[in-house]
Amino acid sequence: MNIKTEKETDVLSSPKQGSEEIIISKIRELIVSKQLEPGDKLPAERILAEKLGVSRNQLRQAIQKLEFYGLVKKYPQSGTRVSNIGVTALNGMMSDILQLQEPDFKSLVETRLILETNAVRLAATRRTDEHLFQIQEAHKAYSEKAINGLNAVEEDLMFHLKLSEASGNSVINSLMLVITPEIITHFVANKVCNKDENHLLIKEHQAIIDAIIDKDPDRAVAKLEDHFKDLYKFCYDQE
Repeated sequence: MNIKTEKETDVLSSPKQGSEEIIISKIRELIVSKQLEPGDKLPAERILAEKLGVSRNQLRQAIQKLEFYGLVKKYPQSGTRVSNIGVTALNGMMSDILQLQEPDFKSLVETRLILETNAVRLAATRRTDEHLFQIQEAHKAYSEKAINGLNAVEEDLMFHLKLSEASGNSVINSLMLVITPEIITHFVANKVCNKDENHLLIKEHQAIIDAIIDKDPDRAVAKLEDHFKDLYKFCYDQE
């Protein structure tokens, strides 16, 4: 079902907004006014972004948040659809999302410690040869930049996400995808690149990989904890 044109002007015409909450509110208005209904396919990203007066990247982030909470779902080759759970439920759940308090940064870091520790433990048990290849390729990409003192934020992010993928737990991996980029960006991008420190981080990455290769969950967790010493200090030394 396409968005009905008779109500487009009232619902969709608005100044350019950047907030995820405002975009979600507008999508909720479309659902409540029955311009979008449960099971309907969302308009193409470019079209919807233009109608809402936001950038495609801003819209993508809002849709990602709705997908995370199960209010929309992406289908291969058929686009993104509103979940078929009823208007009342959708409205109520979107209201709840809009009222959620933004997590403080310390809580994000603490959650990452819990998630990745368990992900690495599972990875050391479940990893496949393909997982190992991808982890090692991500480590190589990180090392090539870090050893020269270059900013390797994206490569570091990819390394940790590949560790998470090797856990074989799709929920842990999805949660890591949500929270890890902001954390790594904060801790790495704001540091002055230091070749000596980067050499140490490369060794710490390799120690984690070696434990996963050996399928030694306890050693993998211990090496991850060594690597995360700054995160533990940030979370717990302030208490």
